[in-house]
Amino acid sequence: MTAALSDAVGGGARALPPAVAANQITKRFGATTALADVSVAIRPGETHALVGRNGAGKSTLVSVLTGLHRADEGTVSFNGEPAPAPADRDGWRRQVACVYQRSTIIPTLTVAENLFLNRQTDRGFIRWGGLRRRAGALLEEYGVAVDPAALAGDLNVEQRQLVEIARALSLGTRFIILDEPTARLDATAIERLFVRLRSLSASGVTMLFISHHLREVYEVCDTVTVLRDARWVLTEPVSAVSHDQLVAAMTGEAVGLTEVAPREVPPGDSVLSLRGLTLADAYTGIDLELRAGEIVGVTGSGSSGKVSLAETVGGLRRADSGTVSVGTLPVGAGVPAALKAGIGLVPEDRHREGLVPLLSVAENATLPIADRLGPASVVLPARRTAAAEAMIKKYDIRTESPAAPVSSLSGGNAQKVVLARALSTEPRVLVLINPTAGVDVRSKESLLGAVRSAADQGTGVLMVSDELDDLRHCDRVLVMFHGRVTATLAHGWDDAQVVAAVEGVSAAEGAES
Repeated sequence: MTAALSDAVGGGARALPPAVAANQITKRFGATTALADVSVAIRPGETHALVGRNGAGKSTLVSVLTGLHRADEGTVSFNGEPAPAPADRDGWRRQVACVYQRSTIIPTLTVAENLFLNRQTDRGFIRWGGLRRRAGALLEEYGVAVDPAALAGDLNVEQRQLVEIARALSLGTRFIILDEPTARLDATAIERLFVRLRSLSASGVTMLFISHHLREVYEVCDTVTVLRDARWVLTEPVSAVSHDQLVAAMTGEAVGLTEVAPREVPPGDSVLSLRGLTLADAYTGIDLELRAGEIVGVTGSGSSGKVSLAETVGGLRRADSGTVSVGTLPVGAGVPAALKAGIGLVPEDRHREGLVPLLSVAENATLPIADRLGPASVVLPARRTAAAEAMIKKYDIRTESPAAPVSSLSGGNAQKVVLARALSTEPRVLVLINPTAGVDVRSKESLLGAVRSAADQGTGVLMVSDELDDLRHCDRVLVMFHGRVTATLAHGWDDAQVVAAVEGVSAAEGAES
């Protein structure tokens, strides 16, 4: 490990000290070893990728690098100097900042107030005009086109991330951790983010980039470190590691999601019918027929209306006009009506819409079928546990027990709970919104396998996704652009067709308008 650490920073007596170094870090939580003798070093100005399956130890390493947890063994240093004392929070903020997948921006405050939170005063007074001017100068310096007086809750995901980055840099830190920064961005926003990251790197800002999207690692990162089962596996220049080698390092075996055999779709009857579905400022005149056993993908940019369409089918939104029917029966508005009609939903935000964090794995997984777990709708704990254990086995959910809090699960396992719950009612229609966002390669394979299995048993699947690897499992893919379906691609499409259609550059070859 010491040799790996030396190699990671270039080695040699004259080498500059790393911007950040974690040396032989071990961290335990009770009987669980979350990190075991892990060493990572990042050169000044480098964009360094940290990858690994859910549960590999990435989040624990981030918590140690940001001072949220103290290592049981090992040391952390910044620019060759020991890390601040655990209680010195201001000292840590000057050294490192983390832009998390879940925003830390306070939505009820303005952008200016968020940028200078706890630093608003000038000689004991808040001078609002001066605060907005300072915020405007900071945003201009880092190229963030946001009104300082705007309410932070009105910003989109991309804007919130950029505000968080600007806030971190204003504190003096030159080391930023980006935790799944692209998970909720469309292709255009991702490219804009990458342009800014390259600019920051050129100015000397050091970044740790955490992502499950391996293509992004190759596009934006200089070096990659892989963790597996709480241990360091490799640190290499990105250019020296092939995609297959990287996946093998993460999983311990070769895993390929890009080659997907076409499915033999049974000639089932229509299970979902959309007619003239319209929602102001989201989508217009959507017609769609989904057959039993068919997987239909929907993709498009963030402004295409694809997520709003799926949320309408799942009952989270109400269309202004048009109809949603399951079989021959129209579906009323709202989630209860959708459930009653036979629609299962995996929502976009599993943390906010998919899980109840204070409840157990068993309670979350069996919520829709609670009335089946005992007489007169009284839940019998033994039946709930038995049902949950069956789901845990079927969907390979890694948890200590059905009674464990769902908040203790890794992202991939939490998403499996959401999927298990959606399928617990044996729905006729399954709606999925970005089902593999923020999950590791192995969990992605498991989730998509479960979706294909459900379709093979006759469930019609409507899958909204930005991930090409997700869409490869679909029998056909609809592309939405500015609220309308502009292309339909049969299985066997190539990446260029999808990207062109999503960006509205040209009509995809062979597409049906």
